[in-house]
Amino acid sequence: MGALLYTKDLRKNFGGLLAVNNANVSIEDRELRSIIGPNGAGKTTFINLITGRYPASGGNIFFQGRDITNQPIHALVRLGICRTFQITSIFLGLSVFENVRMARQSCLGGSLRIFSSKARLKEVNETTWALLEKIGLQEKADQPAKNLAHGDQRLLEVGLALAGDPKILILDEPTAGMSPTETNQIADLVRQLNRDLNLPVVLIEHDMEMVMAISDRITVFHQGSMIAEGSPKEIQENKFVKEAYLGETDG
Repeated sequence: MGALLYTKDLRKNFGGLLAVNNANVSIEDRELRSIIGPNGAGKTTFINLITGRYPASGGNIFFQGRDITNQPIHALVRLGICRTFQITSIFLGLSVFENVRMARQSCLGGSLRIFSSKARLKEVNETTWALLEKIGLQEKADQPAKNLAHGDQRLLEVGLALAGDPKILILDEPTAGMSPTETNQIADLVRQLNRDLNLPVVLIEHDMEMVMAISDRITVFHQGSMIAEGSPKEIQENKFVKEAYLGETDG
């Protein structure tokens, strides 16, 4: 079976800085892949290339056998490439339910105007409730998003991404700023989405305990280059990775 998403010699320059250097990454269907590396390693830049936030300086990106290099963001979302961000991007003034409902309606290419069909509105509302149950926020549906705890705001952002009916879900540091309890909640949700829904997940994450516990495979970036790839056990035992990033685990 061919890869769901892969890159070929993907590069990104910012002036004289080579932020991503000839990255060749292949992600299989149903896989839970983590991308790790120190700050400035090129992880988020790599994801921004895949999701259309940055144009590539060279190389190619393929999704479901199709060259999607430098396609606009909206076209990639329509293809099912959905993501969250390091900084929470929700509508703080709207309720939890309204946030997810708007995201779902946007995915369907319409708006919640008064003259929208009743059937369409019913479908959107039913899907919104189902998504809230999936992320565990159904009991907080009426709360303004600004009143949610940080961990719940991150869960809501995952819900917004799921509203896009993703074929691959990309999570950019979803546990940033979370307590250990909140981190475990996110880890459980990621496992559930990947295993129960067969949803491929790409995870950028600094919490190594979480990464090692839930990943099928791990890709390591360092100074813009991919320096290693393998199972959690292989990454833990890789001497160069220990020197470059996981030095604290050696001993």
